[in-house]
Amino acid sequence: MTTDRKAELAENLAEVEERIADACRAAGRAREEVKLIAITKTFPASDVALLAELGVTDVGENRDQEAGPKAAEVAAAGLRWHMVGRLQRNKARSVVGWAHEVQSVDSARLADALAKAVHTERYTGKREEPLDVLIQVSLDDDPERGGCPLPELDALAEHIARAEELRLRGLMAVAPLATDPAVAFERLARAGEGLRKDHPNAAAVSAGMSHDLEQAITHGSTCVRVGTALLGGRGLASP
Repeated sequence: MTTDRKAELAENLAEVEERIADACRAAGRAREEVKLIAITKTFPASDVALLAELGVTDVGENRDQEAGPKAAEVAAAGLRWHMVGRLQRNKARSVVGWAHEVQSVDSARLADALAKAVHTERYTGKREEPLDVLIQVSLDDDPERGGCPLPELDALAEHIARAEELRLRGLMAVAPLATDPAVAFERLARAGEGLRKDHPNAAAVSAGMSHDLEQAITHGSTCVRVGTALLGGRGLASP
């Protein structure tokens, strides 16, 4: 079964890599400019281990309670873990225990909670580095989907930049369901350009998933988050 699953994942990974390469070529960009994050929510740690064997280096999760045990189980694989889902402040301490990067920071209060948690982890010797963070921006102003409203982006960026325990790396967004992804990603690209004027190291743009990664790459995405196209339909959550 493991051999069959590895072959399936290898085939899927090759197809995703080809899509990314084709999109980069069409946009006049180098393939190395776009990072692939495998979104493994609801899939078992065994799939994560197989992806690591196939060369995947970055893994994303949406739920802390699932990600923590999964990251611990495959710790030997040396993967870089990303929190990409909406995050409650009371989960900050737990998340910084496994995540190298949080892509879903959308408020000063959440940033403060993460910074406090990182400070504690570093003080106790459980963590050495500050936490990389991306600001999740709202492209449709829907509070149910999370994200910092674009008019508030500059203020939040300044707030994060002042936190010694955090490193502002860029922006993340999800294209609104009822909008042309290209239009949404163009808006995100403009926001990223504005952010980099004051924060030149915040160059990451995390955008694009299984169904719209080509449009995201066309508009400057440096990181695509791919789940279904890699792993298939959602399976059972890890124990």
